[in-house]
Parts: sequence; C-alpha cells; structure tokens
Amino acid sequence: MDRRLILKNAGIAGVLAAGAAPAVHAQQAIRWRLASSFPKGLDTIFGASELFAKQVKAMSGGKFEISVHAGNEIMPPMGVVDGVQQGSVECCHTAPYYFYGKNEAFALGCAIPFGLNSRQMTAWMYEGNGLKLMREFYAKYNIISFPMGNTGAQMGGWFRKEIKSVADLKGLKFRVSNLAGKVLERFGVIPQTLPGGEVYTALEKGTIDAAEWVGPYDDLKLGFNKVAPYYYYPGWWEGGPQLDLLVNQKAYDALSPENKAILESAASYAHVDMQAKYDGRNPNALKQLVGAGTKLRPFPADVMTAAFKASNEIYEELNAKNEDWKKIFADFSKFRADSNLWFRFTEARFDTFMQNQKL
Repeated sequence: MDRRLILKNAGIAGVLAAGAAPAVHAQQAIRWRLASSFPKGLDTIFGASELFAKQVKAMSGGKFEISVHAGNEIMPPMGVVDGVQQGSVECCHTAPYYFYGKNEAFALGCAIPFGLNSRQMTAWMYEGNGLKLMREFYAKYNIISFPMGNTGAQMGGWFRKEIKSVADLKGLKFRVSNLAGKVLERFGVIPQTLPGGEVYTALEKGTIDAAEWVGPYDDLKLGFNKVAPYYYYPGWWEGGPQLDLLVNQKAYDALSPENKAILESAASYAHVDMQAKYDGRNPNALKQLVGAGTKLRPFPADVMTAAFKASNEIYEELNAKNEDWKKIFADFSKFRADSNLWFRFTEARFDTFMQNQKL
C-alpha cells in the first residue's frame, strides 16, 4: 500500500477520533430529587432548597439538575432521612433535630437548648470540628451532610394564655422541637411534634395550646397571631438552628470532583442567603404583628433559669447513655464555652449598647 495513502488515512482517522472524543466522554446529565421537610408556602426555608437547585443548575451549565419537592409531595416531612438513607431520593433539606427519636445526636447538628447562636454554629461547623464530627455520625446512616441555612435565634412561640411563671406551663400542649420538649416535660408540658404545615390548624382547633415555629416573618405568613395572642421570646432551645442538606453517600460518591464542588458551593450559598432573608425580613414582620395586636412578652426569668438547669441535667443523662452524643457534645461544649467568652467582650457589649440607643 502507498505510504502516503496510509498516512493520509491515519490522519483522517485521527481527526474523526478527535471529533468523536467529546461525544464519547461527554459528561452525562444528572437528575436528582430533593425531598424537603417544609411546605412551599415558606419562601425562606423551602425557598433555600429552590435557590440551591437553581445554583447547581447554573454552575453546571444545566448538566446537573435537582427537582425540589415539598413535604408530603413524594414523602412525609419526617420521612426524608429514611428516604435519603435508603436511596429513595438522592438528597433532602431538613432540620436534623426532627430525628432526635432516631438518635439524640441528630439534634447537635441543628440546635439544642442553650446551645450556639447562628454565627457560632457556622464557626463550629467550618472552623471547628462540627462538620467533621457530624459527618462521622451521619456516615452510619449512609449520609453526608452540608450546612444549608440558619434562621438565627428564634422566637419562643405563640400561647393562648399568658405565662407568668414556671407553674403556668403545667398541662400545656405545646408544639415544640423534640429536645426542648424533653426539657419542658419536666415542668408538666405535654410536647407535640408537628410539621410546619400542620401547626396552624392544630392551634386553631385547640388540639394544642401553644406552638413555636421560627420567627416573625414565617409566623406572620402562617397566621399564628390570629389564633393565639401572646408571642414569647427568646426560643432558648433554638439560638441558631442550622438546616442541612443531607445527601445519600452512594449518590455523592458517584459525582465527579467538579459536581461535588458545585454541590458544596451551592449549599453554602443557600446557607448564607437564608439567614440574610430572615435578618432582613423579620423586623418589619414583627412591627406588623405588634401593630395588629400581638402581645409581645419575654419568658419570665424563672422559666429561663429552670429550663437552663433542666437542659444541663438532660445533657448529663445523655452523656451517660449515648456514646454518639457524648463524643460530639464534648467538642460542642468546649467550643460553646470559648465562643461565648469571646462574644461577651465584643459582640454582646456592642449589641447591647446599640440596642439601647435611639436610632
């Protein structure tokens, strides 16, 4: 065969191979589903999932799409961890303390009574050992976690009657998070666990006597002020509750390094955005609630003191019976002590001064 013909044919083959290579090695389109624990009406919490999915799609050039599904759309709000663990969905967006009943250590990745504020929680996660320790824990459930939102310190909730002392809590049916419920049980409270979409109806019908959700912006949207006049603060059980993106480990491992980076970046973006929305929207919402007749009240000092004491007793009990809790809480506690020492000298002093000025 003519040598020039061989070289010519080889050249053509090379061009064809080069042209075909992108098609052969082109990244496959990825389609995931995200199950949320929240209703669509809450544009702050549920909206964080939508923003996250939007960022993933934009950063991947449309090659990585995540459909977002509200609570009860494809699974119950409290069933999302099981869904991710079993691979029924690739990921979920939730408040991990909802799953306290599975293992008390879930709450440490979200909020515990008299825990960390939102900035401290983010610092523990990213600069401390929080993310490392929680990921070690979640690995037992075939899950990897990413911080994805924080509401900031929450309100203490809506009550049908005024709370003047610890004694007024006795017999109260109160929708509240699991661990806070364990504390309040010691004062005769009957805690109730309900997803956000069911709280208004239960309060309206008198199935419960009080309910906490998040804060003024969401509470105004949900209309709690129409069925309970007293609005208490602070939510001492949620000083800085973190929401998480929980991802099935196998699904995550199958991603390219680029898509793993996109996932993490999008979650961090939504993490910052959520608190910005709450900090920006809560002030005006609180004004509207008070203007409409809401009776704003601080929890009495004896309630705060008794709750703090009871919380610490529960933590000691958990240290004695739950190795997961004990390991994570030891690090959490040290970080909390150091962080509050620092905040005491700067943040708290500055905030207290500014909040007492005429602005």
